[in-house]
Amino acid sequence: MKGLTIKELNVGDKASFQKTITETDVYLYAGITGDLNPAHINQEVSEKTMFKGRIAHGMLTAGLISAVLGMKLPGPGTIYLGQELKFTAPVRFGDTIKAEVEVIEKNEEKNRIKLNTVCTNQNGDVVLKGVATVMPPK
Repeated sequence: MKGLTIKELNVGDKASFQKTITETDVYLYAGITGDLNPAHINQEVSEKTMFKGRIAHGMLTAGLISAVLGMKLPGPGTIYLGQELKFTAPVRFGDTIKAEVEVIEKNEEKNRIKLNTVCTNQNGDVVLKGVATVMPPK
């Protein structure tokens, strides 16, 4: 299984991945990373925050972008080199998040592409946006 090469990619190409974020996802992520911030795992404490309840880790949401890049566009064999991120809204348990990427720039000489990256919830609200730089497979 191999992803698209730089010659097979075009500015404007798009792909997406969608997932409903569960309490289990958040607890597994917290355990794997060690990020046990009460905003994510303590209902009582999190109710006193600006979010008025538990939210998913921002980087858990960002991980959905990695799924698109590594599995769809460019796909298997892609090397993720960098990511600029801006978290624009909280992701709550039960939210269905759609991660979308779009090729915005190609550098064939260096075998690099840049992609707009956006995550939206089931209401169409942008929860994360940024730009990724990747090296597609050769």
